[in-house]
Amino acid sequence: MSVKKGLIFGFFFAFLVLGVLSMKRAMPEVKEERIYKAIKVYSPYKLEKRMGGLTILNTQAETKETPASADVMHRLDEVEKEWGKSHLQLQEDYVIVLGDNNQTVVRIFLENEKEREFLKKFYGI
Repeated sequence: MSVKKGLIFGFFFAFLVLGVLSMKRAMPEVKEERIYKAIKVYSPYKLEKRMGGLTILNTQAETKETPASADVMHRLDEVEKEWGKSHLQLQEDYVIVLGDNNQTVVRIFLENEKEREFLKKFYGI
């Protein structure tokens, strides 16, 4: 094999590896679907479509945040984690969603240990 062919294959392989790594980095964190959907209902953060992409809307403070398109899902995860640290509590087999004045809004039953581990890892509670 000549040097020219080796360089072509080397560049192809390098671009392939860089593409896979950048796609992996752009993916949001994996979430435990049942418990995340149950908690998401009470989260004040929603995604809003706009002409240039997506906007993160805080329904309580009525503020909008417009991160770059590649960072929207990562930023949404960040603000939800911040909210979860102050508004979620683990008690035995339940996760308790608290309101702004520390009143209990809802208690959600945890069905298995994976959901408990997800809450500890994702929300940090």
